[in-house]
Amino acid sequence: MINNLNKIPEHIAIIMDGNGRWAEEQGKERIFGHQNGVNAVRNAMEAAGEAGIKFLTLYAFSTENWNRPKEEIDALMGLLVKAIHAETDNLMQNNVRLQTIGNITSLPEDCQKELQTAMDITKDNTGLTVILALSYSGRWEIVNAIKMMVQNNVTVDDITENSFKNYLNTKNIPDPDMLIRTGREQRISNFLLWQIAYSELFFPDILWPDFTKQDLVDLIAQYQTRQRRFGKTGKQIY
Repeated sequence: MINNLNKIPEHIAIIMDGNGRWAEEQGKERIFGHQNGVNAVRNAMEAAGEAGIKFLTLYAFSTENWNRPKEEIDALMGLLVKAIHAETDNLMQNNVRLQTIGNITSLPEDCQKELQTAMDITKDNTGLTVILALSYSGRWEIVNAIKMMVQNNVTVDDITENSFKNYLNTKNIPDPDMLIRTGREQRISNFLLWQIAYSELFFPDILWPDFTKQDLVDLIAQYQTRQRRFGKTGKQIY
């Protein structure tokens, strides 16, 4: 149960790790873990919406994931299309808006089409915004931002933190208050490198398919016990 409603994070980002290992521990193929990971996505979205979170970013597929075996990639892309199609009605019922970040044009055409359809259908929803990071990496995003600045003839004197942020995929999204990584690993894995400079980090000992609504509630409760400081001034929110 979340007791302090004044300390609800605005934005939670999650590295959804552990699908493959979860499947292997059950003697199944890796795709079985990804299939069950969809249930954990639903759990996270429902818990975030009920808690009053405004933004939930899910690291669904990294640029490095393109190096996985083709069979696994094809299965993941097929699962993505199926999951988005199946969940669109649920997004509408729960007033959830869907957005994406990443090199979306590198995804298969059917994935792009399904994503765009879901985003168009949910664009006017006013509750939780779910952001899928697809074909995404933090380094790619930063390099891409620099390229766009060069193309727009931005001068050295015009480069500031605020102007740079306007060229990131997340330009209209607040930085995450919390970063959660499941999977029993404690790495950032090239995710939101610019945006998580002052995020609170959490590494629960959970493989992603086992992630429940209560797990997110418990992590938010942990977040509420932390004192957030920003830099050498010791600025503190609470």
